[in-house]
Amino acid sequence: MKDYIEIIKDLREDHDKTQREIAEYLGTTQQVYSRYEKGENEIPVRHIISLCKYYNVSADYILGLDGHE
Repeated sequence: MKDYIEIIKDLREDHDKTQREIAEYLGTTQQVYSRYEKGENEIPVRHIISLCKYYNVSADYILGLDGHE
């Protein structure tokens, strides 16, 4: 099962977005967003919610809890 670190990176790449574009959407810096994708920082709940809305997916999907790989 994928963890959220892989999932947020895959979603970003599947939508042809840069880390900078997603960071701007979230109101953070590219460096901070990069740390989320590397697993160096845990992503805040508010950012998970924003990513769900942006990609039109559920929080279960981003968190790897929906049973799909």
